[in-house]
Amino acid sequence: WGQEGPWARTAGHDLNYISVTGVLQAIGPADRPPPPPLNMIGDFGGGSLFLVAGMLAALLRARETGMGDVVDAAICDAAFHMMSLMHSLDAAGRWTPERSANMLDGAAPYYRCYACADARFMAVGCIEPQFFAEFLARLEIEPESFGAQDDRALWAGQQTRLEALFATRDQAHWSAVFDGSDACTTPVLDYREAAAHPHMAARGAAEQAHGLRHPGPAPRFASAPPFAPGAPATPGADTEAVLREIGLDEARIRALTQD
Repeated sequence: WGQEGPWARTAGHDLNYISVTGVLQAIGPADRPPPPPLNMIGDFGGGSLFLVAGMLAALLRARETGMGDVVDAAICDAAFHMMSLMHSLDAAGRWTPERSANMLDGAAPYYRCYACADARFMAVGCIEPQFFAEFLARLEIEPESFGAQDDRALWAGQQTRLEALFATRDQAHWSAVFDGSDACTTPVLDYREAAAHPHMAARGAAEQAHGLRHPGPAPRFASAPPFAPGAPATPGADTEAVLREIGLDEARIRALTQD
């Protein structure tokens, strides 16, 4: 909640921070409670990434000016800041507070997920006109019969048509149809499948080591050595090193170990 404000010393979690900042309300079907978006938005997006950005900025300032700073990285501030696009679209008359009524929240037929015949899903995100045209072409749909992309009066019917079409074949079929295209249509995978996806595998997104799957570092640096995950730590493995670091001599460490 930050260092100041009525709730500064109050407990909270990711879901609480994004609930009072407009983020959670904007997610999910309008006729159901908002689904928790894991803890990606508050903890990782609003917390960790904004904190790192603040720390790096403060370090650069300290190097240039010799003055330090305090980074007040409140998750609620960051989550609210991440809604900047929605505030801008609202000011332009292109966004409303209602869920499932806007371009990016599932109302637009070209930015949502569709169920396949095997109860798996495809993610469609062809916002730009050229990508939308490629999407229709891959589905062998005549643009004239489908109607204008941004005519909101047509969205419900377009969505129904696409739902029926995607339901005719399984995810593997549609993945092959759109593979390598600019139609911005991709399979919805679980995190285990994601590591083995051809694109992610080619990038070395995950490394198998010591019987575990390790997500690779991000972002990447050209000068960085190859990713080599270490073995999981075992309880007590670093005890002696820590005791030396805090100034204990070898005799004292031996005595503690024996005790």
